[in-house]
Amino acid sequence: MNQLAEHLAQGFSQTPKTLSSKYFYDAAGSRLFQQIMSLPEYYPTRTELGIFQEQGAAIGRALAAGATTGQPLAVVELGAGDGLKTKLLLRELLAQPVALTYVPVDISPSAIEELTSSLQQELPGLATEPLVAEYGEALTALAAQPGAKAVLFLGSNIGNFAPAEQLDFLRNLARPLTPADRLLVGFDLRKDPRRIRAAYDDAQGITAEFNFNLLRRLNAEAGTDFQLADWQHFPDYDPATGAMRSWLVSRRAQTVRVAALAGQAFEIAAWEAIQTESSYKFTLPQITGLAAGAGLRVVQVFQDAAGDFADVVLAVAG
Repeated sequence: MNQLAEHLAQGFSQTPKTLSSKYFYDAAGSRLFQQIMSLPEYYPTRTELGIFQEQGAAIGRALAAGATTGQPLAVVELGAGDGLKTKLLLRELLAQPVALTYVPVDISPSAIEELTSSLQQELPGLATEPLVAEYGEALTALAAQPGAKAVLFLGSNIGNFAPAEQLDFLRNLARPLTPADRLLVGFDLRKDPRRIRAAYDDAQGITAEFNFNLLRRLNAEAGTDFQLADWQHFPDYDPATGAMRSWLVSRRAQTVRVAALAGQAFEIAAWEAIQTESSYKFTLPQITGLAAGAGLRVVQVFQDAAGDFADVVLAVAG
């Protein structure tokens, strides 16, 4: 069965209806996200980039601390994207006395292809083993990786999981780690709720187009008949829980048919909402508790001066 159509059928059987944010990232979605990262309202990317620019050497040392001199060190990045921030760390790690290999993992083949090409130009001496895969497959590959590992999960992607899923995901990440390994996770911290909401509802409407692109992809790959004019993008932030959510809201009652499911139809009520993304925001005590629940300990925290974002180095506890 068509994977995307199967996902739609599963998501539309729930209340509220859902679609996974992982399907945002086809070639068009990846290009739109590149635009989002440069928007004035979207602070996470430039803030984390600033942390790496100002504290990259210290982060590099923290990631390589468990590896002995001359030992292989595999930098495994989940959701690598364009690698803009990671290249700063890779340059710092190349200066360490370790045999470095970079393993970028992304669900988007076009993102991996573009990243690999840029690395060949910018860091030609870096051994690279790209992997087009979902996180589950990557975790299996991670377990078999020889030598020490530095696993990167940047950009506050951890916030795309629901709280229980965050804990499960970190537990799965921790399972193949040895005492020599390090895990670097980016966390978007709680702040002015208006700033958070604006980051997902920019004035130019690029984030809305990013959300609508999910419907375009379903039309193209699953044979759905979504009419984009019948939908609106709606973001909502709950400061009590730290949950930032994005929705697609139906402007009218409609029937959506799916050619890949033999024309199966789904009824959607007027003003019914489909949840397409969650992006949870964190506090530092919450991060420490989450790590402990996953069998990890906080080694070091790197923050920007305003306290908007934290890149946290973790290691297995004990």
